[in-house]
Amino acid sequence: MPEVIVYSTDSCPYCERAKALLDARGVGFEELNLSRDPEGRAALVERTGMMTFPQILIDDELVGGFDELLKADRSGRLADLLAGD
Repeated sequence: MPEVIVYSTDSCPYCERAKALLDARGVGFEELNLSRDPEGRAALVERTGMMTFPQILIDDELVGGFDELLKADRSGRLADLLAGD
């Protein structure tokens, strides 16, 4: 199964929703909480160009935040990404 990383922060409702969606689909993921990591936040912005949370990557491909994850789930793209297609 592809590597799924969820970059999150404390008290982030969209982070919680993204993790709940992945849990509901049985997708294992690594959560990297950047609440107290300004260097990690800067590196994430450098990597993704995004400053919002969550940021979800599947095998180094940026899916985006919760809205993009939900859209990918509904369209079937999430299943394709997780299948390695």
